[in-house]
Amino acid sequence: MGGRGAPAVPDLVARARQGDPAAVARLITLVEDASPLLREVMSALREHVGRAHVLGITGPPGVGKSTSTNALVAGMRRAGRRVGVLAIDPSSPFSGGALLGDRVRMGDHALDRDVFIRSMGARGHLGGLAWSTPQAVRVLDAAGCDVVVVETVGVGQSEVEVAGLADTTLVLVAPGMGDGIQAAKAGILEIGDLYVVNKADRDGADRTRRELRTMLSMADRPEGAWRPPVLRTVASTGTGIDEVLAEVDRHAAWLAESGGLARRRTARARREVEAIALAALRERWGGAGGRGDLDGLAGRVAAGDVDPYAAADELLAQD
Repeated sequence: MGGRGAPAVPDLVARARQGDPAAVARLITLVEDASPLLREVMSALREHVGRAHVLGITGPPGVGKSTSTNALVAGMRRAGRRVGVLAIDPSSPFSGGALLGDRVRMGDHALDRDVFIRSMGARGHLGGLAWSTPQAVRVLDAAGCDVVVVETVGVGQSEVEVAGLADTTLVLVAPGMGDGIQAAKAGILEIGDLYVVNKADRDGADRTRRELRTMLSMADRPEGAWRPPVLRTVASTGTGIDEVLAEVDRHAAWLAESGGLARRRTARARREVEAIALAALRERWGGAGGRGDLDGLAGRVAAGDVDPYAAADELLAQD
């Protein structure tokens, strides 16, 4: 199980299952570092996952995602729920780590043992999520969280990836930011299960809500499909937060009754398996590049001696 000083995975998992924050943090660090122990970790967690509801929170920069997440977590805690938060931040160009700290983001919950908050660097990954986010969600799920909140970095048009990870996707907009146009461009009208106009005490909030409702009403939805509500909040004061949480619960119930939850989680697992397999292939190709095989094939393609598909087939056929 690794050399001297390596963590004992069964012990870490047992402690995480008991709610030990240090053990949970250590497991997520193993995930982020792509540790050789990661396969053992995922195997040990397998029987303990699938209970937590995963809530994705996304939207353009400046809409108050962190403030909204803080308020939503407070509401969940009032309901007695254990909560895990993964805040996906811009990455440092030097270390790859998150630039924004979890203590800065949600100091209100820092001393609550039933709230686990982790900032994760996106590390240049498109889509607003770190590549290791699905495995980190598994850790928090297995650690007994009732809800795992994934708050994305907020980089605009690539935010849609969160919908592939979440059971429920909450899209935030704010008045006075051209969010109606931004929503149409980013494609977030296709991914949201709930839409929330935050900073609703500002001028233009009603107009933004009407625009969103109008655009959503134009979507072609099959009979019995979920119809996303458009809500209003002032996250800084907690106004409207209970209504949002009630809609999250209503959506969770609809997913369970309609079979949508199983379909979403199967699709999520498919993407996760595919990503792991592709990562293994990239590592294998890296080895080929180190031997000069890939450079040689690239040279033959550039010279017109072989086409790129044939070269790729040859690379894949190598041991």
